[in-house]
Amino acid sequence: MSTSLLYLVKRTELAVRARLEEVLKPAGITALQYTALTVLERHDGVSAAQLARDSFVTAQTMADMVRALESRGLIRREPNPANRRERLILLTGTGRGLLAEYAEATRGVEERMTAGMSPAETAAFREALNEAWRSLS
Repeated sequence: MSTSLLYLVKRTELAVRARLEEVLKPAGITALQYTALTVLERHDGVSAAQLARDSFVTAQTMADMVRALESRGLIRREPNPANRRERLILLTGTGRGLLAEYAEATRGVEERMTAGMSPAETAAFREALNEAWRSLS
């Protein structure tokens, strides 16, 4: 009997998170915090609710994360001009600097994960993961 794809995906996710935690430990941030910062790098100025969705965490987890990242000066919050009750979260220069500093190390995790694959297999793997996500979304 072959191993369940769901099991294989979860096992891979946990291995990736563990390697990211190792790489990011000197920065004093978690893999989840790093994910949130990379979301902001691509889509700066989002609500906490949107950041939580895009970072795959609950609203409560994101609230705690925002406080931690803001206290470190990695993000800042400002009022949303289109909605007074909402605050937008933005990446600071310090946050961008941290992402730049760790870009090569985190890219190394991805390279390690795909080291046994050819470039074509890596591209097919990327597309298969995207297709799986689209099918479930």
